[in-house]
Amino acid sequence: MQSSRNVELDNALRTASKAHNGKRGYPDHIALVEDFVLVMEDKSDRLKLVLRDGGELSRTVDATQNYALNGALHYALKIIDGTRYKKVFAFGNAGDRKHHIIQPIFIDADKNITELPPVDTFKNFTAENIDAYYRRMVLKEIPPEELELKKILRRAELLHEHLRNYGQLGEDEKPLVVSAILLALAEGKNFSVDRLTGDTFDTDGAKLFDKVKVHLSRANVRPEVKKERVLSQFRLIKDRPILNAVNRTLGKTPLKFFTEFIADKIYDAVVNNSAEDYLGRFYGEFISYSGGDGQSLGVVLTPRHITELFCELVDLKPDDTVFDPCCGTGSFLIAAMSRMLADADELQRKLIKQRQIHGIEAREDMFSIATTNMILRGDGQSNLICGDFFAHEADTLQAELCATVGMMNPPYSQAKNAATAHLSELRFVNHLLNSVVKGGRVSVIVPVSAMIGKNRDDKRVKGDILRAHTLEGVISLNKNTFYRIGVVPCIAVFTAGEPHPDSKRVKFINFEDDGFEVKKHVGLVETERAKDKKSYLLDCWRGKITDAPSKFMVETTIEPADEWVHSFYYYNDELPAAEDFSDSVADYLTFEFNMIAHGREYLFGRKKKIPPLTEPPPLADKTWREFLFEDIFIIRRGEPLYKQYMQRGNIPYVSASSVNNGVSEQVFIKIE
Repeated sequence: MQSSRNVELDNALRTASKAHNGKRGYPDHIALVEDFVLVMEDKSDRLKLVLRDGGELSRTVDATQNYALNGALHYALKIIDGTRYKKVFAFGNAGDRKHHIIQPIFIDADKNITELPPVDTFKNFTAENIDAYYRRMVLKEIPPEELELKKILRRAELLHEHLRNYGQLGEDEKPLVVSAILLALAEGKNFSVDRLTGDTFDTDGAKLFDKVKVHLSRANVRPEVKKERVLSQFRLIKDRPILNAVNRTLGKTPLKFFTEFIADKIYDAVVNNSAEDYLGRFYGEFISYSGGDGQSLGVVLTPRHITELFCELVDLKPDDTVFDPCCGTGSFLIAAMSRMLADADELQRKLIKQRQIHGIEAREDMFSIATTNMILRGDGQSNLICGDFFAHEADTLQAELCATVGMMNPPYSQAKNAATAHLSELRFVNHLLNSVVKGGRVSVIVPVSAMIGKNRDDKRVKGDILRAHTLEGVISLNKNTFYRIGVVPCIAVFTAGEPHPDSKRVKFINFEDDGFEVKKHVGLVETERAKDKKSYLLDCWRGKITDAPSKFMVETTIEPADEWVHSFYYYNDELPAAEDFSDSVADYLTFEFNMIAHGREYLFGRKKKIPPLTEPPPLADKTWREFLFEDIFIIRRGEPLYKQYMQRGNIPYVSASSVNNGVSEQVFIKIE
């Protein structure tokens, strides 16, 4: 936070000494953002964050002088009293650069205090975000995007019910009918819902199908065989009698009813919100309303905040060429095209749509939905292929597409046995890495189990990947990212065509707390913390923050046999507090008493009498540092020691025990 002074604030702080003696005082940091004032106090000791008195923030001299949040509150109250600024965010920042807590509160004109969740960055307090944060966190207003999401989901639920009740459509047929109607509506003035009259010869389905055909030609979908493949998926709207017969309850055909509903309540959202894959969202919602888990149809749809994060992680530029070989409904391609178009000039925009977006999808129904998605966004559809990714040689794809960026959410859990081992997530990843140009950036989202290496084949593929490509990092995600699917995912980012250096330090990040939460009847939604969490993640990823605590990020060299996830490399680098030491001693004494009470006093050997000690100095005054075990101990694998052959002695025997740090016996061993 940058210090920012003005005369009015200066005057209010002339008597703001934290000693309460009427002398001048000034916070460590102060800033003016719109009509909000931000003040922050720093303390190097994390235990000096806040002092409470009966649950309230203490306002004594000791509290304001020695505790960060109390001092910030003191200055905030002076500003409320002495200036026209009546909205103040006060922050207490306690700890060092690597391990610290930033705790905000809000103070209003009546000096009411609203305590807020800790933050990692000040992303929410920038000019573009602070008002939305204030409305959401202080005024408790529901943000517009959440209201919009609720509205869309409610309409998706209604549409699902209509398609089921009046059309008797299967789960994979419903999004195809929606896609066909959207394409017909895209004809604009050339199509009128009033023309759907229920005629038994020139049926409503035939009229819609003709408009779909015209629009595919207008969108220049080529080659002809591809257009016919898409049309074949939409042919059910004219071939299904129940869709084209007048329904007595509705007084019109189900197709006309669906078309009116989509035109009135859905079309604008799908067409105007270019970064959101609403067709993909509808697909997922239709599956969930049917009681499916999504995977029964091979569908694990990627949420928008993940597709947008991919664009950030690979630093997507307007001159990149993007390839998604398992494009599904087109979520990654939509996000990539939206990002590239936003940063492009007019000439670049045309090239992006025509040449720089490529995808492959094996399922014909989802291929048709992806094609619809791209057409409704004004092009980009001409480079989608319906087919098997593995049927395309990597060298051929690399030469023909010249893709500089790969994005993928491959099919999950397809490798069930030796016969299907070639369908594992890691095989998809390796094939994609081989299919982009040298130096290309590739980001994939896969189950954590894939990065761990579930079996011998996975471990072999991991070795193949490192021999030809570089792993840049792996990000562990929120377990609810794929809400209702039951998959715990992670993102892996690679540089293609450059063998992994042995000395390369790979970033392993724990992003499970990403600021998204599950809300009843809505699903996964963004909270006020999401922007802050994402900003901190990207600062770490881009090297702006290099000393993040190990509970968030570990940078280390790797081996193919390692589990490529944060939890495998994590170690606790937080300095212990005095309470931690006391708790550990208490836990040990409780354990020792319990063992002795059960006749196992031999575990502890002979006790040495410890003379009385003076009060030890505080732990905070000690010097702490990390060390490697092998720098102090000689570590080698021992021979098996079976319990029946053990002799009691004074050497701790460490086993796979959950108590006493694994020391289960004191034994005698002859050391050579």
